[in-house]
Formats: sequence, structure tokens, C-alpha cells
Amino acid sequence: MEYVRLGKTDLLISRVAFGAMRLADADSDEEAAKIVRTAYEAGINFFDVSHQTPVSEKLLGEALFDIKRNVFLSTATSAKTSAEIRSDLEESLMTLHCDTVDLYQLEVNKFLPLQGGADKIYETLQELKEENKIKHFGIVTTNYDVAVKAIESEQYETIQFPFSMVSSPNTVELVKLCGEHDVGFIAMQPLGGGLVDNIPLAFGFLSQFENVIPIWGARTLEEMTQILFFNEHPPVIDEKFHEDVERIRNFFN
Repeated sequence: MEYVRLGKTDLLISRVAFGAMRLADADSDEEAAKIVRTAYEAGINFFDVSHQTPVSEKLLGEALFDIKRNVFLSTATSAKTSAEIRSDLEESLMTLHCDTVDLYQLEVNKFLPLQGGADKIYETLQELKEENKIKHFGIVTTNYDVAVKAIESEQYETIQFPFSMVSSPNTVELVKLCGEHDVGFIAMQPLGGGLVDNIPLAFGFLSQFENVIPIWGARTLEEMTQILFFNEHPPVIDEKFHEDVERIRNFFN
């Protein structure tokens, strides 16, 4: 397993991150726990979830209950006020069985809280960091303009944004912008929200961007095993690979 630095957070995390949102779709709680354990035993140390998927958050917390060594936890909130953010975080900490989360993310699409804003949301995040309830904070968004604003503000440590081989060229520019500002780039929907079914090609495409951390979801042990296999056996990046990627990109774009 390869480990890379997540932007200015300085967290050394696995290049393959685990997206826990689909755990709620597992056949059983036991199956969900096996999926998480398999990921951990293979070297994955970054686990991402959201308070908006409470069942998945609960299953992740239970699966990692007695595993605290070399694990980085990330969760998110869509709360719109400081009080709601604090409330969501307290519930997440309880559900995940921990005193602090390594990365706390705001899910935003229309409005980006910034330092000095009347809502005091940014100040609340800073306070939570000072209270050691969160270690770092970033945003989750599907809005390109919001992402650019967050990066250029240099007030957020990470950005989670959809990125796959079928993404627009603008997203590649977003990745480069993150690199210039030392902002961690977490790629959600690495299979384009289900549009891409060629997992080796998807792995190879994302591996070309050194500052990108894709989060891979799995609802079965077989899916998790498949993800790990392709991580260990990546495709050769040659002329044919680029032709195949371009063919798929052209088809969807």
C-alpha cells in the first residue's frame, strides 16, 4: 500500500481510501465489519463517512471499535449553523467511539463559510480544533466555483470533489490548483457515479495525479477484494491505456 501526504494536514494516509457510505447496503452488520477489517488489514488507514448516512457511520464505528492504531477517521456534516455543527459532531464522536476526528468536513454547495462571516461557522471549526475535537477541517462539494473559492481562500485544508476519468477538464485544473495551494484533494465518485465499469482503467487514471486520494466504496466483501486486487496490480500506463481512457472520456463528454 502506498501512503501519501494529505495536503497541509501532514496526515500520511493510504493512497486507497475507504468510503464507508455504502456500508448500510451490506447484507449484514457482520458483512460490513468484514469489509472494513479487510480494508484495514490490507493497509488502508483512511476511512471516510458522513453524518448524513448515520447507519453507515454507526457500522464504521463498530467495525473499528477495537482498532485505533494507525487509523485516520473523517466524517462530514451538512449543518448550516454553529450549534448544529457542534451537535452533529458530538453525535458522530459518540457513534464512531472516539474523542476526536482527524478530518471534519462541511458539505456545502451554495455558500462557503469564511473567516469573519456573520454565521461564525468558520470560527466554530477553529474552536473545535482548539478543543481537540477535530484535528483538521475541509469541505465536500460538487460546486466547482465553491471549490475554487475554498482553495484560493487558503482557509480549508482539504477539498472533497467528484473526480474520475469522465470528469471535465476543469476538474483536472482543480487538482492542479490544490497542488499549488497545498490543499488535500479527496476524490469522491472515482467511477463517475457508476458511469465507469472498468476499474483497472479508473485506478490507472487517478494514479497519475500524485496529490489525489480517491475514496472507494464497497458494499460486499467481493467488491472490497476487487478494489484491493486492482490496487496491487495496476494497469501499465502506456499508449494503449491513454487511448482507452480518451475513448471513454470522449464517449461521456
